[in-house]
Amino acid sequence: MKLDVIFMLFGLVCFSQTSKKHSVFFETDQYNIIETEKNRLYEFVSNLEIQKIKEVFIYGYCDDRGSEKYNLILSQNRASAIKKEFIYKTKDSSFVKKVNGMGEVLINKVSKNSLSTIRSLNRRVDVEVVYKLNKIKKKGLLERELKIGDTIKLPNILFETGYSYVVPESKQYLDQIVEELNLKNKIHFLIQGHVCCTKGSRDAVDRLTGKRNLSIARAKYIYNYLKEKGIKEYRMRYTGLRRRFPLGGESKFDRRVEFIITKN
Repeated sequence: MKLDVIFMLFGLVCFSQTSKKHSVFFETDQYNIIETEKNRLYEFVSNLEIQKIKEVFIYGYCDDRGSEKYNLILSQNRASAIKKEFIYKTKDSSFVKKVNGMGEVLINKVSKNSLSTIRSLNRRVDVEVVYKLNKIKKKGLLERELKIGDTIKLPNILFETGYSYVVPESKQYLDQIVEELNLKNKIHFLIQGHVCCTKGSRDAVDRLTGKRNLSIARAKYIYNYLKEKGIKEYRMRYTGLRRRFPLGGESKFDRRVEFIITKN
């Protein structure tokens, strides 16, 4: 019988932590911030607890019109414009860890009535502010005995909607997993990627590539992240399970990965 080993807040490190998000929207082909959006950004920044900020991530996007190269440059210009305003208001540039232009957001088939609205929502920059953690209690991830076939669920490893990369606050949990895997260096495992919100058991579309392989792209992202942190390749494999095993709760928890122990 398989054992579910659940890495909840008490499974990794029990933390008190929050993050805040804000989106700034742009006119077509523009990276200048209109006054109303600038005021919204300033209000967002004014409500932040500046002394508690750990890091800030800024990602720019475009709608699907224009060439790929043009959209990549435009999305980067939008992200850079927001960085400038954020630093202007906080008087500190050390928070800002990433300012990336992500290019265009691809659109699946939609009605003509909603196309204009969707494109307007895709002309944006997303700002994520991650606060410093208040560490409460530390506990080992893999203290209990694990058997071949055991499933390790990772509810703190959450992905951006439609993308294969994790939300910024999840990286601290990935780093905790790296520490534990280094201690339990005999464990081998299969990384399984999952998606939410598709019809039936279909895979979802990766918005960056336009390919319907998001579940395997998410598993590969985790594989590459662990590899870059020093986990040996021979210990890991990865696969995508599309939407074959939805959890039945909030959709964000279906945008997930799980580990299956293959050797201990």
